[in-house]
Amino acid sequence: MQLTKEEVLKIVHDENIEVIRLWFSDILGHIKGIAILPRELEDAFTYGMGFDGSSIEGFARIQESDLMAHPNPGSFARLLANGEYSSARMFCDLKTPEGEPFPGDPRYVLRRNLEKAANMGFTFNVGPELEFFYFKNSEKPETLDSGGYFDVTVNEVGTVLRKKSIFALEEMGIPVEYSHHEVAPSQHEIDLRYCEALEMAERCLTYRFIIKEVARQEGYYATFMPKPIFDANGSGMHTHQSLFTGNKNEFFDPEKEYHLSDMAKHYLAGLLKYSREITSVLNQTINSYKRLVPGFEAPVYICWGQKNRSALVRIPRARIGKEQSTRIELRSPDPVTNPYFAFSVMLAAGLKGIEDKLQPPDPVEEDIYTMSEAERISMNIKTLPGNLYEAVMETRNSALVREALGEYVFNKFIDNKLIEFDKWRMQVTDYEIKKYLPIL
Repeated sequence: MQLTKEEVLKIVHDENIEVIRLWFSDILGHIKGIAILPRELEDAFTYGMGFDGSSIEGFARIQESDLMAHPNPGSFARLLANGEYSSARMFCDLKTPEGEPFPGDPRYVLRRNLEKAANMGFTFNVGPELEFFYFKNSEKPETLDSGGYFDVTVNEVGTVLRKKSIFALEEMGIPVEYSHHEVAPSQHEIDLRYCEALEMAERCLTYRFIIKEVARQEGYYATFMPKPIFDANGSGMHTHQSLFTGNKNEFFDPEKEYHLSDMAKHYLAGLLKYSREITSVLNQTINSYKRLVPGFEAPVYICWGQKNRSALVRIPRARIGKEQSTRIELRSPDPVTNPYFAFSVMLAAGLKGIEDKLQPPDPVEEDIYTMSEAERISMNIKTLPGNLYEAVMETRNSALVREALGEYVFNKFIDNKLIEFDKWRMQVTDYEIKKYLPIL
């Protein structure tokens, strides 16, 4: 239920909320924020709360640093700390002192893209699956268990942490569909019930906060790092997506193969066509590309199928023929992406496919990992970028991503990623020492 300003003020007063945390995201998807006392809340709703934007990654330059955080009452939720709900949080729109939307605000970026979809008559729904690891501490990836896919335990530490996190999410009004142990040791997944993309972006940010905070409170460490263990599966954020008009799922057609409408196939074709261009946004770290390699269930090859989990895009078969369940699953994103940007570029690619009436290639149901290179070439199966630099170069030349993110964010994001890659390529790694020092 979306609360109004008046309802939030009443809850804060009646329930003795002591601190209200105003959250927003930097361009990398990290939560930033300021805390205010209840007496400041009404002014915050009316005028916003000022802060120094030059101190935030990808925000304003030093000479234009003043920004205003305007809390969104519909995102109000209580935060549990030490067994008490003495604080709450709201996500904010960022504006200039003149009241104009700040072009570097990730929330604004997604809102612009959703408005485009709305002008076409669509609501964009997403259901991401965020995977993560529990470790003993943040110093090294020391696992808490040796479990595997869907292993069931009752008292194992990871299971207990997962359960506490689910309760915390539900208490904040974030519905959880199910959770389970993932493929790698100490790897877990909690799936959120699908909803409209802007709300889901903020649920994702809250999810990451809750997972890490619950682990910290229990003396452990949770990480969304895409590939923390060399010889184990990495963590992804498979994203299920669909377009609705009112209660009608525009991706569903009971008469078509896979029950996919023509519109769904155009959308799918857009995801495939622009997949290389949007990869740096969906997989934004150096480490992301250690996950995107063959052999560990991560998608590398640009194709689609229904039963094929080695494909980039999959059409889930659960509840076959059910309109509400018909959706397209993009399997390449990882859980450290900025969800505002990730949902923006996915939607932009899909809508471009619809606008241009793109047609997808034939589905591929064979295991692509076992194919020879010649077989893949004969089937015109291309690959995602192999590292961050390659991905950023694809994005830098993308008119679609430039439009989706906006000129301001686009340039800031590209600059940030090139700096990250430049710093990484100058590092001397343990691998190089072990490989070359004894023989060169």
